[in-house]
Amino acid sequence: MNDTPWIKSYPPGVRWDIAIQPMPVQQLLEDAAAAWPDHTALQFMGKGIRYRELDALASRAAKGLQQLGVGPGVHVGLFLPNSPHYVIALFAVWKAGGTAVNYSPLDAAKVLEHKIEDSRTDVLITLDLAALYPQMAAMLGKTRLKTLVVGNLAEMSAAPEQVAAQLKADKQTVELPDDARHLRFASLLDNDGNYQRHALADPHEAIALLQYTGGTTGLPKGAMLTHANLWSAVAQVIECCQITPPLLEEGKERMLAVLPPFHIYALTVNMLLGVRLGAEVIQHLRFEPRAALADISNRKITVFAGVPTMFTALIHDPDMPKYDLHSLKFCNSGGAPLPVELGSRFNELSGTWLAEGWGMTETSPTGTFTPAVGQRKPGSCGIPHPGVTIKMLDLEDATKYVPLGQKGEMCIKGPNVMKGYWNKPEATAESTTFDGFFRTGDVAYMDEDGFIYIVDRTKDMLLCSGYNVYPRVLEEAIYLHPGVREVAVIGVPDEYRGQSPKAFITLKAGAEPFTLQDLQAFLKDKLGKHEMVQAVEIRAELPKTPVGKLSKKDLVDEEERKRAAKA
Repeated sequence: MNDTPWIKSYPPGVRWDIAIQPMPVQQLLEDAAAAWPDHTALQFMGKGIRYRELDALASRAAKGLQQLGVGPGVHVGLFLPNSPHYVIALFAVWKAGGTAVNYSPLDAAKVLEHKIEDSRTDVLITLDLAALYPQMAAMLGKTRLKTLVVGNLAEMSAAPEQVAAQLKADKQTVELPDDARHLRFASLLDNDGNYQRHALADPHEAIALLQYTGGTTGLPKGAMLTHANLWSAVAQVIECCQITPPLLEEGKERMLAVLPPFHIYALTVNMLLGVRLGAEVIQHLRFEPRAALADISNRKITVFAGVPTMFTALIHDPDMPKYDLHSLKFCNSGGAPLPVELGSRFNELSGTWLAEGWGMTETSPTGTFTPAVGQRKPGSCGIPHPGVTIKMLDLEDATKYVPLGQKGEMCIKGPNVMKGYWNKPEATAESTTFDGFFRTGDVAYMDEDGFIYIVDRTKDMLLCSGYNVYPRVLEEAIYLHPGVREVAVIGVPDEYRGQSPKAFITLKAGAEPFTLQDLQAFLKDKLGKHEMVQAVEIRAELPKTPVGKLSKKDLVDEEERKRAAKA
C-alpha cells in the first residue's frame, strides 16, 4: 500500500520531503527587518510602519515586558483586536523569552477566568476599548491576573488626537485608573529597546503560544504550540508556493488582514507568513465587506485569507461590480468547509482561484492545501502539506488504519503538530494514536491521488463562521433556564455561517413558553457571541434512543427531511 499517494499530485517545484530547520519565531521579524528595513510592514488607520520600525517597537516592548518580570516560562496574555499592538506584542513576548496566550473577545467571563488561571497569566496586554477593557478589568482581584498593559487605537493611527476624540465621543473607549495594576502601552515602549536575549535550548520543546481550543466537556484546553511548530507551519506554506513562476514573491506582496488575530489561522497566515514574505500587511479592525473590496481594488492587494462567510459577503455585496479584484494572486479559505459553488463564483468575479485547506488549532493550523497548479478536486480539502503525513484510523478498531477510499478518523503527524495540551496529559494521550499520530476527530477518506474528503465528525462539534462550537456547552447553559426540562442542540445549515446552533426544548410542567429572543437574552452572559443559539423549537417531547438518551440523529434527520421538502 502506498503510504504517500499525495506526492504524485504535488505541482512541479514543490517538495513533500523538505528539510525544515526551526528557529525561534521572532527570528522571522528580525530577518525581515534586515532584508527589507524600509519596506512598509503594517498599514493601519492611515499610518504605515516600516519593518525597521516594527522590529524596534517589538524590542522596546520586550524590554518593557522584562521589566515586568517576563522571561522564559512566563505567560503573557494578548486580548487585542487586529491592530499593530497585536503584532508588536506577540513578537515582544517572544523576544523577552516568554510564551504568548491568546484570549478571545468572544469568550464568556467564566471562560476568560478559566484561561487566566489555567494558563497562569499574570500580565495581559489589551486596549482601552469598551468592547475589551471592562472584561479584563473585572478579572483583576478576581483571578491571578496582576497587571494590565493597556494601549489605544489612536496611538497607532495617522491622526492620534482626532481618532482619540472621535472614539471618546462615540463612547468606544473607557477611562483607565491610575494605579499599580495598570501600565500604558506607551510606557511599556518607553525605553532603549536593549532587552536581554534568551537562547532557546530546543525550538521543538519551547512553547511559543498557548492557543486555547474548545472541548466537549465545556472548558477549553490550551494547545502547546512550540517555536518549531509555528516556524514549520510558515515553511510549509512557503514551500507550497514554489511553483514556476513562484506564486508569492518576497518583498513584493500586499496582504489584507481582516481575520481576528486571536484565531490561529490569522496568526499564522496573516502575521507570521506576512512577515516571512516581507509583505505589506493592511490591517482592518474588523471585516466590513465594502472596506475590504475597496482596499483590494485600490491598494492592489495580492493575498487575502478569509473564511467562507467573508467570501460570501464579498460576492453578494451590491457594489461588488464596481471593484476590480484582479490584483489578487492567492486567496485562501479556511476555518470551515468551502461550498463548491462559492469557490466557482469567486473565481469568476476575481479571476483567481479560491484555495481551500484544512487545519486545526492543534496543527498550527496547517494540514492540507489545494495545489496552485495542476489537479484540483471540488469538494476536497486538498492534499497533505509538505512534511505532513495523514492516515485514516479504523472507526471500529483504533489499532489499525483503513485503506485508500475507506472512511476513517483523520490522523495527522508532522512538524506543525502541537506538543500536547497544556497540563492535560490525559487529553493528550486520548488524542494520540498507538503510533503517535494526532486524532483530529474528523471522519474522512483519501482517494488514490491523495486528496482528502471530510464527511463527518466523531466529536460533537459545530463549525460556525470558522469557530468551533460545542453543543454540550450550549446545552449546559440552556439547562440553567428555570423553565427548561430537556434540551438538545444540533447544527443546521446556514448559508452565511456554514452552521448555526438550533435548540430543541421541552418545558417543565407549568413553565411559560419563551421566544428565541427571550432565550438569547437569558444566555447573553453565559455564552460567547459565536456560540449563541440562532433558532429554537419548543416541543412536547424530544426523540429518544432505545436506552432513553436524547436522539440528536433523529432531530438531524427531521431537519434534513424538512429542507428536502422545501427544495
